[in-house]
This record gives sequence, structure tokens and C-alpha cells, in this order.
Amino acid sequence: MQPTYRFTVISELPDRLHDLRDLAVNLRWAWDERIAAVFDRVDDRREGDRWRDRAQHPYDLIRTVTPERWNELAADDEVVWLVADARAHLDEALGDHGWYADRGEHELDRSDDDTDGSRGGVAYFSPEFGITEVLAQYSGGLGILAGDHLKASSDLGIPLLGVGLWYTEGYFHQFLDGSGWQGERNERVDPTSLGITDTGVIVTVDLAGETARLKVWRVDVGRVPLYLLDANLPENPPAIRAVTDRLYGGDEQHRLRQEIVLGIGGVRALRALGIDPHVFHMNEGHAGFLGLERVREWVARGMEFREALEAVRAGGVFTTHTPVPAGIDRFPRDLFERYFADYAP
Repeated sequence: MQPTYRFTVISELPDRLHDLRDLAVNLRWAWDERIAAVFDRVDDRREGDRWRDRAQHPYDLIRTVTPERWNELAADDEVVWLVADARAHLDEALGDHGWYADRGEHELDRSDDDTDGSRGGVAYFSPEFGITEVLAQYSGGLGILAGDHLKASSDLGIPLLGVGLWYTEGYFHQFLDGSGWQGERNERVDPTSLGITDTGVIVTVDLAGETARLKVWRVDVGRVPLYLLDANLPENPPAIRAVTDRLYGGDEQHRLRQEIVLGIGGVRALRALGIDPHVFHMNEGHAGFLGLERVREWVARGMEFREALEAVRAGGVFTTHTPVPAGIDRFPRDLFERYFADYAP
């Protein structure tokens, strides 16, 4: 079978509309109608097939607009004004102000190169983030809550960042076949169609003797950065590449591997990015292994184990939403020992 290659031809934005790219990349449009309305003007397809109807990312929309349509839009002074107004509105929303900054007793600890305010704040770890349906990295209430935390923190100016996993096939889609039976399908998600930033950072974690290399993507949610770890790299063997394939998929070993990548890999990603949060917030137990990694860090610096445990406990926050046995991950001891024996000393 001959290999298949996919090519995407991207038309160039007119100078008068160049701000559309920045408006599309930042997910502020997911809850800010003033920005989202701009893309309604760009999309001239028929009702029912427009970007909102198809759950299409605005970045993907502007990639596929024809040159003829761009010429038409650039010649429309009202559209040009709407784009400029939305950009000014976005800049205002991303400014250094808000509830947190306005409180006299709080000072944002920022260095000259800390433009996103993420250092010295809160790192919020979650297996899913429900920000918008075009970013299919969530399945339900846990993800919606996490997404709302990021949106609210952006609006309030709280120095918070998110850490999660980049699922290459997202969460499954349900459908009914011709006989009325429910089916499921997974669709591979192309990060380049969503305007996601490659940070250039690669971190590694050990998975029972196998080294997993993890790419770190960044998504801007208003003024809150969301970092997503991706194991789907060509240098990883197939079994490792599949670790971040789907949300809540696979057997218990697959789940354990995902949680190691999220918790341990997430901490290492922040260190590699030069980010040093004061607080690590675990949204459910899926990221709980970050506590082990932080204890390991302190012990490696010469601290006694019990002291390291207290230091980590003081800077950790944990919330649970399903406090019953059925909602808590449990792993067999022999499986756990395979992956964590190196932490025992």
C-alpha cells in the first residue's frame, strides 16, 4: 500500500486583518462573544455548516479561507474595524489588572521575563480540561470544572497555570448505526490545526525501564497558560507513543502510565520551562504522583525524607469530586512496584 501524505494549503492573511491569527490562537473567544463574533463575519458558509455548527477551531477556519474571500473582507472597513476592536479588547483582557492585582495585600511576583505571571503562583494539574468542544480533551464534569477554573482565573487575574495531557485521539464520539445501536469512534486531532504552540521542551519519565520522551505543548486560555504533555513522538516505541492516545482508555497499566506522565512528567515539564509554582493543586488523584516527584526533588537536594514530606504537603492542594471507592484509582501492588521501585530508596 502506498503511503498517504496530507498537505494543507494555507492562504496568507491580508495586512489589515493580521490580528485575526492572535485572536484565534488564544482561547478567550470560547467565552467572550465580542471576539467570537468576529469569526462569524469571516465565515461565509451556509447556516448549519459554519464554524460554530461544526465545532471548528477559528484557527482552522482562517487557515482554509480562500484568497478571494480575504480580499473581500480586507476591503470591508466595518470588518477591519471589528477585528481591530476585538484585538484591543483582547489586549485589555490580558493586561496586568483584575481582582487579584487590585487587592492591596497581594503582589504578583514577576521578573522581567515572566510575562504570563505563572511563576510563584498555582499549578493546577488535571487529566482533562473542558474549555471548548473544539479542544476535545475532556469528557464531563471534572473537565468542565477544570476549564472553568482556568477561565475564571484569567478573568480575575489569578496567577494560575494548567498542566494536563495532550490526547492525540481526544475523547470518543458516540453515534447510532443503521440498526439503532450505539457506536464509538475516535478521531485523531492535529495540533497544528488548533494553533497550539510547541514550547520546544522535551522531558522524560521512566516507565518500568522504558524511557518516555514527552513533548510539551502550550495553549493560551486568556491570560492563563495550559501545558499539555504528548508522548506521540516518532522516537518513542509504539507502546510509549500510545500512552497519551485517549482520555480514560486502556487497562489499568495504561491508566497508571498516563498518571505517571501527568504527575511526574508534569512537574518535570514545569522545571524545564523555568516555572517554580508555590502551590501544586491536584484535581482528583490522577495527578497524585506529582507528590512523589516533589519529595524526590527535596531528598535529592539533601533533605531528610520526613522533612521533604512536610515541605511537599505544605505546598500541595487536593480536591476530590467522587469520594467513593468506585471513583478512586487502585493499582495492584506488583504493578505498582514495577513502576516505582526506584522511588523506594
